[in-house]
Amino acid sequence: MSETPSERPETAQTPDFDAMTRDIAEVPAVEVIVTVAVHLMSAAAVKLGLTEEGDKYKDLDEARKLVTALAGLLDASATEISSFHAAPLRDGLKSLQLAFREASLVPDEPGQGPGEKYTGPVYG
Repeated sequence: MSETPSERPETAQTPDFDAMTRDIAEVPAVEVIVTVAVHLMSAAAVKLGLTEEGDKYKDLDEARKLVTALAGLLDASATEISSFHAAPLRDGLKSLQLAFREASLVPDEPGQGPGEKYTGPVYG
């Protein structure tokens, strides 16, 4: 006789969704936004080849998506997070946009690069 999912005992491999919900409920929204932004920045840096492995994981198409998502998140949350949090994230975004421009064999026109529809043109 098999057990239904609700009848199975919790194991180390089964996530405790109630505990996870309680944990996330205690995290301020600003912290969630900043954490997501940092993850996007880190992933974009890897895809731009800016890590020790360099070109091993370089993929400019993937980097474009990540940088655009980061720019959209920062644009949408600008009024929700303080300048204390936003300023370094915007600086990091600009650095990634410049790195993308430098890594591109045929750079985008100003204003057409990743995320520039949210930030405006980025110049080197």
